[in-house]
Amino acid sequence: MLVALIVLVLLLLIFGGGGFLSASLNILWWVLIIGLILWALGFLFRGSSGGRWYRW
Repeated sequence: MLVALIVLVLLLLIFGGGGFLSASLNILWWVLIIGLILWALGFLFRGSSGGRWYRW
């Protein structure tokens, strides 16, 4: 959920943001990369309880 929120903020900044918002784009890219790495690690090294990868 957090990764999806970060992606939406990045899309807003890329396609609709300007001025001082575009200056923070580099920081948000790093946050996105770190979030994706953490998500991938959590997906790969998830617990053995249950066989489903989704939570609904």
